[in-house]
Parts: sequence; structure tokens; C-alpha cells
Amino acid sequence: MKSSPVPVEGAELTIGELAAQFGLATHVLRHWESVGLIKPDRRVNGRRRYTSAQLTRVAIIMRGREVGIGLDQLRMMLGVEDAAARRAVLQRHRDELDRRIAVATASRDLLDHALDCPVEDFLQCPDFQRLVQGPGCRLDTLTGEGARPDKTPDRRRHLTRQDV
Repeated sequence: MKSSPVPVEGAELTIGELAAQFGLATHVLRHWESVGLIKPDRRVNGRRRYTSAQLTRVAIIMRGREVGIGLDQLRMMLGVEDAAARRAVLQRHRDELDRRIAVATASRDLLDHALDCPVEDFLQCPDFQRLVQGPGCRLDTLTGEGARPDKTPDRRRHLTRQDV
């Protein structure tokens, strides 16, 4: 996200100025408007004007997109007045993000073991083979099919050259 000075409270921004605050193209904001994520606070001579409330919404949308929240889910979260419903959407995404982090961590641990493996060919290493077949490397975990978000893969200790 681009770092630009925050506009003065009560100031109105054009679509170009709002887009520039975040390093976005104006067509992105127009698309978000067309799908109901943002709306101009008012129009002056047919031109969109946005206040700090919409600036905050754009920041929320940007952060949500960074962690993989889809536009439909962001619209649902931002469109409901019920705080509990908003939290439920966020909780589902946090659970999914935790699952993806666990899979990425298991993958990184597997790479670390391969790089530090004392066996000349890590493909022949029994520890590497066990890790490849471990819970964090199952196909259903990687694809999310059959994965249980409340469970995280085993964090097994990997042998390094220093351990041998």
C-alpha cells in the first residue's frame, strides 16, 4: 500500500486522489463501486467525491485483499450492520489464513531439511521421506480439501548437520 499524507478531516477527494492514496488505478475503485464495496459520499457536477470514511473502507479492502479475502466476502463484511456477523466473516478468514500459514511453514521446514540434510542425496534421507509423508504435506492439506481448520500440521523437529 502506498504511503501518502492523510487528507485533512472533512476534506473531499476525487476518485483520482483517492486512488493515488493507495497506488491504485481509478478503474479499480470504479469496479469496487460497481460491486458495492465503496460508494462516493456525494457527487459534484457528476464527479465522485470521497471523504475519510471511504478512505478507511479502501484501506480495509486493501488489507483484506492482502490476506486473501475475496471481494464478495469483503462486501458481505462491510455491508452488514451486525458486528457479530462481521466478526464471523473475519474469523473464517483467520482460520483459513492459519491453515495456509501452517501449510507454508511445513513446506518451508521441508525445504530447510533438504538444504541442511546430512545425507548426500536428501531424496534418500529417511527423515526427509517421513517429512514428505507427514501431516503438513498431504495433498488434502495443501488443497484444503478435507482439511480441518482447527488442526495444524505436526511441527516435527528436523535433523540438521549440527545434530549428526
